[in-house]
Amino acid sequence: MAYKISDSCVSCGACASECPVSCISQGDTQFVIDASACIECGSCASVCPVGAPAQE
Repeated sequence: MAYKISDSCVSCGACASECPVSCISQGDTQFVIDASACIECGSCASVCPVGAPAQE
């Protein structure tokens, strides 16, 4: 089950720099995860200050 970033994202970029497969990028209003590339490691969730990334 891939991770998804919720609307609580504050666009700090911590998740993108932590992702080992670089599947997180800046979207129009917040960061987004490419679900087809996500390896479900949880690295993004562990560094997010607001808990935005979560498994779907």
